[in-house]
Amino acid sequence: MLIRPATTAELPALQDIERAAGELFRALDMAPIADDEPPGIETLESFRRAGRAWVATEADGTDLAPLAYLISEPVDTAEHIEQITVHPRAARRRIGQALIEHAADRAREEGREALTLTTFADVPWNAPYYARIGFRVLGEAELTPGLRKIRAHEAELGLDRWPRVTMRRDLTPAGTTPRTAP
Repeated sequence: MLIRPATTAELPALQDIERAAGELFRALDMAPIADDEPPGIETLESFRRAGRAWVATEADGTDLAPLAYLISEPVDTAEHIEQITVHPRAARRRIGQALIEHAADRAREEGREALTLTTFADVPWNAPYYARIGFRVLGEAELTPGLRKIRAHEAELGLDRWPRVTMRRDLTPAGTTPRTAP
């Protein structure tokens, strides 16, 4: 797969990916999530202009249409993944993980110490998945001011009808090797 910056022309396709992936929530009795509108074009464009919107496409060039996307922004000392969505037809191909690794590489280059995100605690492709790829749940005392603001906004939107968590994956600074225990 190829990961590259999103283009303005692709932003409606990102909304389509979001709608298709949202349908999976119906089976979990989370229809309001499935019915929620994706980020607006203006919002997606602001992430794109800031250089913080990436898409994954087929690497062989046969289909350059996005299969998945990730948008992020700096929050406190971390890079916060605002949204990552994989089209269901491209699920289970590690595309989401590749996008996260791309975001991690960019965050390291910019001197960020971690990736953060907020997600549903009990949805299999949310918190349990992120835990498998190195994220950990933050306790209330560990939330930074920026993360507290994000969680408050999510609560205002009604997302707390279902258990949610804030997660973090620490990053090794660019050009260093992770330390291992003796």
